[in-house]
Amino acid sequence: MTSNCADLDKLYEKDPNLKREDVQTLKEWIKKQPHLPELKEMQLVIFLHSCYYRIEPTKTALDSYFTVKTHCPDLFEALSQDVFKRTLSVGFLNILPKRTPENYAVMLMKLIDFKTDNFNFINMIRSINMISTLHLHQYGYEDGVVVLFDMKGFTLGHLTRINLTAFKKALYHLQEGAPVRLKSIHFINVVAFIDKVVAMVKPFLKQELYDMLNFHSNSVETLYKYVPKECLPKDYGGEAPSVNALNETCIKNVINNFDFFAWHDSQKVDESKRYGKPKNASTIFGVEGTFKKLEID
Repeated sequence: MTSNCADLDKLYEKDPNLKREDVQTLKEWIKKQPHLPELKEMQLVIFLHSCYYRIEPTKTALDSYFTVKTHCPDLFEALSQDVFKRTLSVGFLNILPKRTPENYAVMLMKLIDFKTDNFNFINMIRSINMISTLHLHQYGYEDGVVVLFDMKGFTLGHLTRINLTAFKKALYHLQEGAPVRLKSIHFINVVAFIDKVVAMVKPFLKQELYDMLNFHSNSVETLYKYVPKECLPKDYGGEAPSVNALNETCIKNVINNFDFFAWHDSQKVDESKRYGKPKNASTIFGVEGTFKKLEID
């Protein structure tokens, strides 16, 4: 676990809808699910909050989260320290320090290094997962999360390096298991071929998530309704530290808590103990290899 874990008592105090008896119900349920790993109370609190305190959806999300995580280690296991550092030298993937007026966390993603050859989509996904998972355990649940993509430097070359099978799995994980309350997704410095990007991801999106997409094509001013300027890094005229400073802080935090990832990666589903039919990648995602090659006109 991390050396800096959120205070459970404060999380219960913060939200009167979060009830200890509901968490106890989940603890009792976990004991009757021999295929699931042993979970910390913090994890149950985070998942229960993300499902708006509904017990049955929380059970489904927990099972989905750990099942997908177990069957897709290529996407959800932690990177080595060196690969993680290298990935963050290519892309900025961080949760900004200042919350929105609604108390939502803002996750900003942008390219730092624009060279196509250095862009590794799968390592980006793994890094995002590492950063967001550690954040949840250090700070507890967020009231909501706003995602901001700055597309500056993103080219057709980057688009062709996106593995569609990995993208499908990552979006399934986000929509079915990830313990976050996603509120909106925004794109700034929108590229001319954004229609190709949307066409690529739309088949994998539930309508609810698709409706969260916002494209700020003509001016970043329209973003401020959702993410006030002061929440953004200095590079964007905001009050947060610079992208470089935030990146350094993020890398240091992950490296200092690297033992957390060994623990989290060890939390796997044991399909031999699952009641009913065991699951695998095919039963979760369908037959692999059905995607056509992405064609760019």
